[in-house]
Amino acid sequence: MKVISYKRIYQSQEYFAVLGKVRSRALFGGYSLAVDDTVFAMVAEGELYLRMCEKTAIYQTQHSPPLLMLRKRGSSLQLKYFKVDDALWANKPVLLQLGLFSLEDARREKSHQKHPQRLKDLPNLSFHMELLLHEAGVKDVRALQQMGAKTVWLLLRQKRKQISSNVIYSLEGAIQGVHAAALPALKRQELEEWVRNRTHKN
Repeated sequence: MKVISYKRIYQSQEYFAVLGKVRSRALFGGYSLAVDDTVFAMVAEGELYLRMCEKTAIYQTQHSPPLLMLRKRGSSLQLKYFKVDDALWANKPVLLQLGLFSLEDARREKSHQKHPQRLKDLPNLSFHMELLLHEAGVKDVRALQQMGAKTVWLLLRQKRKQISSNVIYSLEGAIQGVHAAALPALKRQELEEWVRNRTHKN
């Protein structure tokens, strides 16, 4: 399996050479691909996976590519990377564009880690939503991540009864760092059922 992965790494390095010097290293049982120490893709079991971000969401919703699943200490771990299939490999301009989106997003996140990030800087969240979150007692990104989408949605609903189920998708996407449309179908279904049960109780 290592040989297949190495071949894919070399192929990826050639394809994405226009983005800069692409380096690889072992990570989570697979291999990370990085430009200037910024990881934008992974190779696992001979397949390439690109980092999910807001700008790749349209492609993901149209094609529903599988996400990267790795095993760590006996348990499955789903990472925010989507598979590049044969059709995408054959469409080099689109593949390069998606790779650039992934790299730009990874660089942006790295920059945010050096500077305090505001709620409105997360995917799906506007300045208006940031104000609503502050009003509900959710003052920063860390608080949102610790409380989780469900708890925060309930807090928002206490302040604004008209808050819709779409808001919980936006919150979950913000926590995961992806566009709401890029949430896995199972996660959306789980949140939808949870909201339905809550609204029926009320």
